[in-house]
Amino acid sequence: MFDFKDKVAVITGGARGIGRCIRESFEKAGARVAIIDLLDNDYFVGDIADKATLEAFADKVIADFGHIDFLINNAAPQSCGIDKGSYEDFEYALKVGVTAPFYLSKLFAPHFAEGASIINISSSRDRMSQPQTESYTAAKGGISALTHALAVSLAGKVRVNSVSPGWIDNNYTVYQGSDAIQQPAGRVGNPPDIANAVLYLCSDMAGFITGENICIDGGMTKQMIYHGDHGWRLNE
Repeated sequence: MFDFKDKVAVITGGARGIGRCIRESFEKAGARVAIIDLLDNDYFVGDIADKATLEAFADKVIADFGHIDFLINNAAPQSCGIDKGSYEDFEYALKVGVTAPFYLSKLFAPHFAEGASIINISSSRDRMSQPQTESYTAAKGGISALTHALAVSLAGKVRVNSVSPGWIDNNYTVYQGSDAIQQPAGRVGNPPDIANAVLYLCSDMAGFITGENICIDGGMTKQMIYHGDHGWRLNE
């Protein structure tokens, strides 16, 4: 469906889950891919919360490829809550979730090819929360806002969009019953649901889309549920 022959895609957190699926999808479409992850991989192992690591990674990518076409800021921040999360925990989450995407965008800014795109992976947590998830939610809200700021600053050079996944099961588990039907789409999502959207947003078909956030959650954030609806009852 997509032809990215000889394009260069950079993906943070590309060794597992959604990031790995995005990587494999780009490779199937002909792109050359560079990833950075804390997990072992064949390109660059490192912590994107560290400034020197980001600089070394960017230097390697440019030395290896000369330019980039797509930057996918996918690496997930840790989640901690207000009860037990420390100052350092919260700061680290923001470094991974917001500071690193900003700094990589800045480092690669002189090296983006014509028609380039940045895709930030946010979350439906940018608009809804569970208790004790402050660091993750703040980071995802931050990257959603960073998206439209970068889109304006890089206008005419790079299109910048974000994707907000809902419940995505990296193990491709098939859920039944209430776990499935709480999404109006009738199922839990899988990594290709996100990867397909990322490749679309990087393609020429999305050439008039920038500064946008697309929530891919099977409609879960759009379904209002009141006490008593569909048998759901609040614990009293």
